[in-house]
Amino acid sequence: MSKFVDKLQHLSNTSISPIGFRSPVSESKTPGMLLLATLSPLDAKEAEIIAKSNIDGGLILSQELGAEVVKKIVKAVGKVPLGVLIKDANEEKVDELARSGCDFVVFLTGMPAAILHRKEIGKFLMVEPSLDSGLVKTVNSLDIDGVFLNCGEGSFVTVEHLLLCQRFRELLDKPLIVILPSLVNGDVLRNLWEAEVDGVVIPAEQPEEVFVELRRQINDLPKEAKHGRAKASAILPSYGGGMPVEEEEEEET
Repeated sequence: MSKFVDKLQHLSNTSISPIGFRSPVSESKTPGMLLLATLSPLDAKEAEIIAKSNIDGGLILSQELGAEVVKKIVKAVGKVPLGVLIKDANEEKVDELARSGCDFVVFLTGMPAAILHRKEIGKFLMVEPSLDSGLVKTVNSLDIDGVFLNCGEGSFVTVEHLLLCQRFRELLDKPLIVILPSLVNGDVLRNLWEAEVDGVVIPAEQPEEVFVELRRQINDLPKEAKHGRAKASAILPSYGGGMPVEEEEEEET
């Protein structure tokens, strides 16, 4: 299975508070959301920083990559799962990426539908903010592991970006990862967490200290879900018939 998909599933499972005792150690290792960074296939320094940083994934946005180039980047980023944005690739291209060590692919709606049947690699659909609400809902029927929302325009995260995240979150029952236009601080991360975003993608051209600080801020987010999307609510059994109910006294006439 894709390592990044496994991280997403673990994130979803741990958002449901279990009944009874639970290990504080395992809970402390579970972030409130996942952190990814975009990568340039020609920048070895970026890959080196990503390998050292405790982040959850890297994403190459360049769509014209050979398998050998991907294999080198996979080696450079070490244990960090690497994804690639693809546009018009066929099944053979997807097979090449999988064999090169690519962990997941992100594709557009114009991609051949045959990709939906691939099992050896993580599959994510890239959507634009302008996508019709009706089409967004039908995404839930696709055999994919999640959705990337492209908010990668502008020099900062705006209120409109937050509203878009909330809109897509309400329409989707699949994991939602948001490509952000810039770096974010703890307050904006909290806003995104409250919008129930599962992961954020930031530009990779940052010092290692930036990723360390963002990871710390994400780890400080609450582990439980904010609103209850796809969360199971447990009903505890009642013993002894519950609390007695007082009968109303009849009014004297």
